[in-house]
Amino acid sequence: MWDYAACFLAAVVVDSIPVFAPPAWPILVFFLVHYDLNPWAVILLGVAGTTLGRYILTIYICRLGHKVLDPCEEENLEYLGGRLSGAPASAFAFVFLYSLTPLSTTALFTAAGMAKVKPLHILPPFFLGKLIGYGVLIWTGQYVATDPEGLFSGMLTWKGVLTALLGLLLLLGVLFIDWKKLLREKEFRLNFRIWKTSRA
Repeated sequence: MWDYAACFLAAVVVDSIPVFAPPAWPILVFFLVHYDLNPWAVILLGVAGTTLGRYILTIYICRLGHKVLDPCEEENLEYLGGRLSGAPASAFAFVFLYSLTPLSTTALFTAAGMAKVKPLHILPPFFLGKLIGYGVLIWTGQYVATDPEGLFSGMLTWKGVLTALLGLLLLLGVLFIDWKKLLREKEFRLNFRIWKTSRA
């Protein structure tokens, strides 16, 4: 029973890290193959752990952002969060579709946490999207994984690096775009002064 608990806890830990940590699904496939676990249980526990990890990330990344972000940038992100929260159907569809892609959801939840988007607007579609995505990945991983250690040997590929860069660009776009100008005045503007500076 401890191996199922380890699947859940590993997903929570990995997906609560505010950097580009390895995705949880290869770890879940390792547990599945190495300990001969039930795939359906691993998928469900893994997605539940991933969702809890992302929720934890949104809680503390907001507090961390409050300490390091410039007040104007905080206001900008709060405005964006208000727009996303005001259109729950659009937010649901966006997060669901985004969760199906190979892009890192660390960027999505870091941005959502800093923008103070309500967790109820993003966690249910994230859970559903990952349930489908992880289901495909874990079943496929079980099928091809004749050597569990080999799962991690090819993780640093050009596709993986490109995916990480796309996720980083998404995060930077959310941070540096002046959302008030874009959404109110339809004017695209970048603001690179987002961090708090010491004042004499």
